Amino acid sequence: MEFKDNLPIYVQIKNLIKKKIASGELKKGEKLPSVREFSTKLKTNPNTVQRAYSELEREDLVFTQRGLGTFVSEDEKTILELKKNMASNIVKSFLHDMIAIGFKEGEILDLIKKNIKGE
Repeated sequence: MEFKDNLPIYVQIKNLIKKKIASGELKKGEKLPSVREFSTKLKTNPNTVQRAYSELEREDLVFTQRGLGTFVSEDEKTILELKKNMASNIVKSFLHDMIAIGFKEGEILDLIKKNIKGE
């Protein structure tokens, strides 16, 4: 993973894990890599990965079992809420960008419909 300079690395790691949870790549109850293992893979400081894990735990997206590791939440409602929030942010960003380049609401909807139909 290549990190961007405009966002703290722990936030980028947190966002990566959130995306994997939302997409189902990480299943509910699945064990995350250990902090040491993940930090080695990402070539970053273990404290950075620990901070990302701690933030995810505060958001109830993961939980830690002492001596066993960190696991993805098993709460379907929490995971569904994550997906909805991520989708909403994507849509808001898309709409902002489309309006910024001069599209009107109707034009945006037409373009979306055409793309859904594969035109």
